[in-house]
Amino acid sequence: MVRESSSGGGGGGGDMVMKPAWLDGLMAETFFAGCGVHENRRKNEKNVFCLECCQSVCPHCLPSHRSHPLLQVRRYVYHDVVRLDDLEKLINCAYIQPYTINSAKVIFLNQRPQSRSCKGSANICFTCDRILQEPFRFCSISCKVDYMVCQGEDLSSIIYRFDESDFAYSQFEGLRMEDEEGQITPNSILEDPLQFKGSSCSSNETMGNSGISQDTEAAAAAVRKKKKKSTGFLPGIVLSLSSRRKGAPHRSPLS
Repeated sequence: MVRESSSGGGGGGGDMVMKPAWLDGLMAETFFAGCGVHENRRKNEKNVFCLECCQSVCPHCLPSHRSHPLLQVRRYVYHDVVRLDDLEKLINCAYIQPYTINSAKVIFLNQRPQSRSCKGSANICFTCDRILQEPFRFCSISCKVDYMVCQGEDLSSIIYRFDESDFAYSQFEGLRMEDEEGQITPNSILEDPLQFKGSSCSSNETMGNSGISQDTEAAAAAVRKKKKKSTGFLPGIVLSLSSRRKGAPHRSPLS
């Protein structure tokens, strides 16, 4: 089934600027908080967004939304991200800077706090002034949408009609893991040994389609290699200790 996801219909220009309910809810919703309905269950973080109900749900809620289109939200360094492959089925993601994490391209849902402004930089986000790589103009989906609303542009030009089968309940079958109670939950935490730096002006944070910079990646590989080598006693030291023999003490001749 294909759903018409843009709002406004045949109304005036102001109606077309309004955000669709699912988009407004996706950007405003709080994810990874404990589910109030299943507060006594393990792994009850709300990490799935129901495009029908426009609200976040936890894995234990999924059976109640079996017939609804569902979007998985992931978290990276305490911020919500969605895979680019999923998001571009809903909205035009052109000029939004993607980040490559664990071999998957993701886009941040909302702008992130910054320690200082980077307005003097060559290329920054049109909405929040975060430094970006060329040719990108926005750091998150909310920055692009907010910019278009501020400019009075028609949001229907970037909102797609989506096929509900692309967001079916069955998509979570390959993303499940068992907890101690035998319940199944989507694995939605993106793991990465590196974290963003405090300043948005840092070169390490300006990761584009290529993901983490090569220098930082090489440094992480060196740390992992060093950890592997540092386990246990060093064989060379053990060998040198075992090969030493006590000899007769040498006294200095009497003068």
